[in-house]
Amino acid sequence: MRSLHVNGIDLHWREDGDPEGRPVVFANSLGTDLRLWDDLLPLLPKGLRLIRFDLRGHGLSGCSEAPYEMDTLVADAEALIDALGLESPVFVGLSIGGMIGQGLAAKRPDLLRALVLSNTAAKMGEAAMWQTRMQAIREGGLAAIGDAVMERWFAPAFLQTDALPAWRNMMCRTPQEGYLGCCAAIAGTDLATSTAKLTLSVLGIAGADDGASPPELVKGTVDLIDGARFEVIDGTGHLPCAEKPEAYAEILTRFLKEIGHV
Repeated sequence: MRSLHVNGIDLHWREDGDPEGRPVVFANSLGTDLRLWDDLLPLLPKGLRLIRFDLRGHGLSGCSEAPYEMDTLVADAEALIDALGLESPVFVGLSIGGMIGQGLAAKRPDLLRALVLSNTAAKMGEAAMWQTRMQAIREGGLAAIGDAVMERWFAPAFLQTDALPAWRNMMCRTPQEGYLGCCAAIAGTDLATSTAKLTLSVLGIAGADDGASPPELVKGTVDLIDGARFEVIDGTGHLPCAEKPEAYAEILTRFLKEIGHV
């Protein structure tokens, strides 16, 4: 296991693939950790350097006191890329990871080669909704919202599989302070103005049955960006890389080839 001390915490990260290959960085969603990408990475082209990390307050990364600012989460990703000396990586962010990607691309247009915005948006929900969720967590813990989160995350067919309990456990075992901190960051963020100014290559991916970031919400953000592409994966929800990794890998690989990253 590897960690890097950035911005007052230890950030847990992992490297797969070719250490000399062109880099792709993956950022996970709220309530998951870097295992989100486990089934996807073996399906990607050989020769890539695949970097993933646990967000602040998630997985094995350090957990600072809530609330968090989106700028802090962006700075964590920026520090990781700089510290590892990654040259022009493609950044793949899912949900809050995609918000981090948008913020990073706006802050450091020199840093990224391209951006994949998966199941995300420039603005995700209203502040009042997030405050209600955070209050429910403070009163009953993450387990109190576990079933409702699974319904938003996954398509109906996946909810009937033996894989579901592990994903629920992953979410419920997220450090509560880290989950609340990231909820606060999402609640206070609207990136529409800066995202509309992005000039790098962008791919948007949505799940047809996503209850957390429906396809029309994702497309609304992707449409802000000149020349950006948009794909929908049928029969998947908020985590299509876990539900249908083969379909996700096909879309991502095609994009990487189009921009000359493989």
